[in-house]
Amino acid sequence: MAAKKVKKTIQEINQRIKEGRVVVVTADEMSHIVKKKGANVAAQEIDVVTTGTFAPMCSSGAFINFGQVTPPIKASKVLINDVPAYAGFAAVDAYIGATEPVDGDPLNKVHPGQFRYGGGHVIEDLVAGKKVEIKATAYGTQCYPNTGMKKKVTLSELPYAVLLNPRNAYQNYNCAVNLSKRIIYTYMGVLKPNMQNANYSTSGQLSPLLNDPYYLTLGMGTRIFLGGAQGYILGPGTQHDPNVKRTANGIPLAPAGTLMVMGNLKEMDPRWVTGVSLLGYGPSLAVGLGIPIPILNERMATFTGISDDEIYTQIIDYGNDAPKGITNPLGKVNYAELKSGSMQLKGQKISTVPLSSYTRALEIAGILKDWIENKQLFLTEPHQMLPTAPF
Repeated sequence: MAAKKVKKTIQEINQRIKEGRVVVVTADEMSHIVKKKGANVAAQEIDVVTTGTFAPMCSSGAFINFGQVTPPIKASKVLINDVPAYAGFAAVDAYIGATEPVDGDPLNKVHPGQFRYGGGHVIEDLVAGKKVEIKATAYGTQCYPNTGMKKKVTLSELPYAVLLNPRNAYQNYNCAVNLSKRIIYTYMGVLKPNMQNANYSTSGQLSPLLNDPYYLTLGMGTRIFLGGAQGYILGPGTQHDPNVKRTANGIPLAPAGTLMVMGNLKEMDPRWVTGVSLLGYGPSLAVGLGIPIPILNERMATFTGISDDEIYTQIIDYGNDAPKGITNPLGKVNYAELKSGSMQLKGQKISTVPLSSYTRALEIAGILKDWIENKQLFLTEPHQMLPTAPF
């Protein structure tokens, strides 16, 4: 007897949410279900699969309006807790980037690339309800005569504040090693010489874009978990490149898709929007992000049934190749091996170190599951799909 063909719509799944009949599982649960029952049965039984990731995402930042003063000002230079923010928008709008370091950090003068504080920490302080000091200067015009202002504000006092991240949730990323004879400091963390450690930064089977490798359900307007609140996908992130080499199950072997996302900063939680400082690289922002994947058909069940032992990434030498812009893979490794704590390369056993937190990713997937089951989050039809690759 032929298997029943499964075809659902987002509207139908939303109706099930409304009626309290929706069946939601996390991506790690879906891996077991698909292996046990097969993709067709899983597609019949499951409506939504939730995903999650929590890791430093350097291409992040916040747009704020810090409120007009008397006489009015058209800020040209802005510092927030002495971290420069971009102010080329007129009046009192500014964008603070996560990796912007504090002005004049004495530590950087002694150890280049080392900063105690930066834009990511400013964003965390705002979300945590702390006061931040805003200083602005301007050249003065007849309609905006003020040439300088300074004030301390909390997030609740800002007229407008959104987290707007140009490039988050990388679809797979490199495993970084260091073949050189010196220790190096990178955005992938500290890499010891002679391949003494290997660092990676993806949550594997829980990672959002690895559960929809061809972005068949994602696009502009997709509602997501962002920073502890509900946010949205705006479109493809910067460096979005779906046309990379993929395995038979659609998983890219190199960095591929990315997302541009936004959400209301005033609704977020510092547990999921956390300033970090990477030794020798500088400040960044650890972001919690999760996406609900609708199971519209058997294909989506197959994709979301992926497990760590089926997801491979490339191993790149950050000691010699990466600084020259060379991405010549030394080999590949799956996430089951990476998460085991060690891997084999060139006959050598190497300790593996995650920059992303699988525990936090699992928590995000669980929160999304609760939101959907409690009718706090409904799925959205994308207004425009993300650019994808042939499959």
